[in-house]
Amino acid sequence: MAERRPPKRRDWSWRSQAFRGLVYQVVAISLVALGLWYLAHNTLANMEARGIQSGFGFLAQPAGFDIGETVLNYDALDPYWRAFVAGLLNTLRVAIIGIVLATLLGTALGIGRFSHNALIRGICYGYVELFRNIPVLLQLLMWYLTFTEILPPIAEPISVGGLFFLSKNGFAFPTPVWGLGQGLAAIGALIGLVIAIVYRRWVFRQFELTGQVRSMIVVPIAIVFGGAFAGWLLGGAPTAWSVPEPGIFTMDGGAAATPEFLAVLLGLTFYTSAFIAEVVRAGIASVSHGQVEAASSIGLKKNQAMRLVILPQALRVIIPPITSQYLNLTKNSSLAVAIGYPDIVSIANTALNQTGRAVECIAIIMLVYLTLSLATSAFMNWYNARAAIKER
Repeated sequence: MAERRPPKRRDWSWRSQAFRGLVYQVVAISLVALGLWYLAHNTLANMEARGIQSGFGFLAQPAGFDIGETVLNYDALDPYWRAFVAGLLNTLRVAIIGIVLATLLGTALGIGRFSHNALIRGICYGYVELFRNIPVLLQLLMWYLTFTEILPPIAEPISVGGLFFLSKNGFAFPTPVWGLGQGLAAIGALIGLVIAIVYRRWVFRQFELTGQVRSMIVVPIAIVFGGAFAGWLLGGAPTAWSVPEPGIFTMDGGAAATPEFLAVLLGLTFYTSAFIAEVVRAGIASVSHGQVEAASSIGLKKNQAMRLVILPQALRVIIPPITSQYLNLTKNSSLAVAIGYPDIVSIANTALNQTGRAVECIAIIMLVYLTLSLATSAFMNWYNARAAIKER
C-alpha cells in the first residue's frame, strides 16, 4: 500500500517567495486602481468646477443627425446609443471583410514568393514592396479619389452584363428578393459548412494515418453549395432578383457599396495583405527542406505538399504575428474618418461636437477598440492552441 503524503501547507511567512510575489501583485494592483480612481475623481471635479456637464446620460437623447451608410435601421430621431451601435457595425463590417480578404490575398502572395515562375515571384515581390511602403492613409485617399474623380458619373456607369455597375456612386450589384427559399438556402449553407469542416478534419486524420490524399477544397466547397442548393429547392426554388438600374442621381434596385466603404476596404486590404504575405513567406521558409523532400518521397505533388505538410507546420510561426496584423487592420479602420466613412470614430466626433461630452465619447471609442482587440486576440490564441503541433 502506497504511503499517503501529508497535504502540502502554504507558507504564509515573508520568507516564502510565493507569498512575497502575491503581496507585490496585490500592492501593484491596488496602486494602479488608486491612480485610476484619482484621475477619474480629479477629472470629474475639474469639469464640475468649470460647469462642464459629464456622464453618459446623453446616450438616451435624440441624436439629431443622419448617417449616410449603415446596416442598421437608423433615423435622426433615434438616441445617441443607437447611432454609436450603427457606427460600431460599420467598423465591424470593414474589419471582418478586410481581415478575410487580406488573409486570402496575403496567403496567396506569400505562397507565390516560392513559385518556380520568375514572373509570379516578381509580381508578388513588387506588390509587397509597393503597398507596405506607402502609408495606409495615403492609400485610403488614393482609392477614394479614384472612385470619386476618375470613375464615370452614375448616369454613364461602367457596366458588366447589365448586372454590375461601377461609377462615382460606388459599386451596384443585383440581390435576390428575400423569401423562404433564400432563408432555407442560407440555413442549408450553414449546415453544409459544418459538415465540410467535419469532413476536412476527417480527411486530414486519414492522411496522417494512411497517407492517402483526398480533396480538401473541392469537396468541402461542393458540400456547402450542395446544402444551399437543397435549401433553395425546399423553399420552392425562387428565382426573383432585384437588378440595379442606373438613374439620374441614384441606382434603383439591387444593392450598392458606397465609394467610402470601398475605399476603406480596398486600402486596408491591400496594405495589410502585404504584411501578411511576408508573415506567410517567413512561416513557410521556417519549415525545413527535409519536410519538402519527405513529402515528395511519398508521391505528393507540390501543391499537395504545401497544403498538407508545409502550411500546417508553418502555422506555429504564422499565427502569432498575423494576429498583430489583424489588430492593426481593425485599429487602422479609424482612419476612415478622413474620407467620410461613418465608423465609430466618425459618429463619436459628431456626438462630441453636439454634446460637448469629450471624455465620454473618447472613452467609448477606447472601450470599443479595446474590446475588439481583446476579442480578436482571444480567438487567435484559441486557434493557435488548436493548430499547435502536438508530439505523440
